[in-house]
Amino acid sequence: MRKLWLVLSVAALSEGCYHATIETGLPASPTTIDQPWAHSFLWGLVPPATVETAAKCPSGVAKVETQLSFLNQLANFLTGGIYSPMQITVTCARAGGADGYTLNADQRPPADVIVRAAAISKYLEIPVYVVVR
Repeated sequence: MRKLWLVLSVAALSEGCYHATIETGLPASPTTIDQPWAHSFLWGLVPPATVETAAKCPSGVAKVETQLSFLNQLANFLTGGIYSPMQITVTCARAGGADGYTLNADQRPPADVIVRAAAISKYLEIPVYVVVR
């Protein structure tokens, strides 16, 4: 009986922490999509469903993180790997993307538009394009 407890303890403690991050290079916004229990089966051979980001992230995705929390690992261990959930966090991209930010200058004094464009560029750390129609 003692050996069984030893084997179970070693098996439980040998569960490794899994964490993967994918960055797209787009600037991040504060908007995130979090799925703490993305359902996966058979040790991850049956992956979780695709995270639908189009509605919440109209400017695209800046970062995707997948990881196994302690509770995810516990569920995986208790089911012998048949049910192996993971946590998925998607960070949306900021409007303007990597190409810059577009500022419409309709009906504003030119000096105000340039000052505002410079302030936005400094804050977002990306180029700002001024559009005059």
